[in-house]
Amino acid sequence: MAAHLLAHEVADLCLGKPPLRSLCVSATIGEALISLKSCEENCISVWDCDHFKNVDCICVGKICMVDIICFLCRKENVNSPSLALKTPVTALLPKDSVLVRHVQPSTSLLEAIDLILQGAQNLVVPIETRFSGSSRRKLLQKSSSTRGCTLHDGREFCWLTQDDIIRYFMSSIGLFSPLPTASIDALGIVSTEFLSIGYHSSASLATEAISRSLVDQTSVAIVDEDGVLIGEISPFTLACCGETVAAAITTLTAGELLAYIDCGGPPEDIVRVVKERLKERNLEGMLEEFEIDPSDISSNSSLSDEEFPSPTSSRSSGVRYNKSSSYSARMVRRAEAIVCYPGSSLVAVMVQAIAHRVNYVWVIEEDCSVVGIVTFANMLQVFRDQLESMMLGHFD
Repeated sequence: MAAHLLAHEVADLCLGKPPLRSLCVSATIGEALISLKSCEENCISVWDCDHFKNVDCICVGKICMVDIICFLCRKENVNSPSLALKTPVTALLPKDSVLVRHVQPSTSLLEAIDLILQGAQNLVVPIETRFSGSSRRKLLQKSSSTRGCTLHDGREFCWLTQDDIIRYFMSSIGLFSPLPTASIDALGIVSTEFLSIGYHSSASLATEAISRSLVDQTSVAIVDEDGVLIGEISPFTLACCGETVAAAITTLTAGELLAYIDCGGPPEDIVRVVKERLKERNLEGMLEEFEIDPSDISSNSSLSDEEFPSPTSSRSSGVRYNKSSSYSARMVRRAEAIVCYPGSSLVAVMVQAIAHRVNYVWVIEEDCSVVGIVTFANMLQVFRDQLESMMLGHFD
């Protein structure tokens, strides 16, 4: 059974994946912003292609809307966002990053899992496509005339992520029995270290935590004085708001930001508060650059309105979290958090995360207090250990 699973290569998991949209490493942050708004991807790959040195192109990182938002929230940038957008995109890339790694299509599944567990978020895989000479020339011409081209050294590439591998394991979940039915608590995969901010705290204090959550592929919990989960500031939700949310993070409390980014667009009274506080703090540059309108969340999103149906869901006791709603948390602009309990089974939590298109699920007690978070990385470690155990049993 383990041999069957491990016989697959990363190329098998990349079938049908779209080619990466890319940005040159010499581009500015403003150009990255335009590229992100013009495509339907959450992030865009950054490439270093020095053809004069006759070296292979290499993907040096990736940029998403939240990288830009956090950059604009820095003290040195809040008063002059237009100037900040002229900064080279390399300012957003970690200096010693392993978040993006190149692999070959023949790389084994186990090797891919190990790279992800070592910190890689995205594995860059060449797309194995055969072109005739005329087809390749047409593709090259099309690519060269299109913003965010997809070809590098005449090849196209795609991402392989945690989500892809978890979905792969989910399709063969029966082979791991009885592991899937074990509770996440019994498996020891509930991490008690998580990012959080108080409901009444200034949202600007969460800027570093938001950046960290982007690296960890998690989120920032918003909690009250008793540690009860009220909502979350997730990178995906912020990305849907566009760069104008930088003004909201700079001026609002975490609780106010929760109302600002929740589905349906920011309330007009919150918009007025943002504008007034920008004026009070003499942040005229940000006010002029990001003239906020309640419709901005929809107009700034790089995703179409059709991908964001307006859900109808009830709230109980004013607590902003969701346990069983059928809509996808990543298909709507909500600040609700997806939660489970310590006794929830591994497969149940996997289903929750996959259904809501997130890489994590918050773990709460019956009183809604947060006890931890379980991530795809935690799950991958469990599956990796199980595969190794199955392989040893096969050879014994």
